[in-house]
Amino acid sequence: MKRIAPAAAMLLAAFAAQAQIYQWQDENNTTVISDRPPPGSVTGARKIEADSPPASEASDQTLADREMAFRKRQKESQEGAEQADKEQRLAAQKKENCASARRSLQLLESGERVAMRDSKGERYYLDEAQRTQAIAKLRQDVQASCH
Repeated sequence: MKRIAPAAAMLLAAFAAQAQIYQWQDENNTTVISDRPPPGSVTGARKIEADSPPASEASDQTLADREMAFRKRQKESQEGAEQADKEQRLAAQKKENCASARRSLQLLESGERVAMRDSKGERYYLDEAQRTQAIAKLRQDVQASCH
């Protein structure tokens, strides 16, 4: 009996999608559940009406509507991926700008002589006023790109 109940439950679940299910007791007093009607000699057979699965909204739509909805979802997904990629590139650029500004600030604050190139390509060294001005600008850059 312990084996019959789970087997009957599994059969019932398997045939739930069918419109008609039959249950009866055979000559060995075993409960039988089937999608086929019992043989004529069986008494006490009952027909179990199973609800048909509800029709989904997708089956009510035409093929063109489903295709249009698919293309819309595909386009939204692509736009979302492009937006995420753009945000990732901006974040990487901001991180690189932060690291560059910190390195430059560290160099200027170290007190070492710093050589720069002018518009003609000639090298010149920063004096103390230029260094102070560059440090102030780099601190602003660090504030803007590192937070």
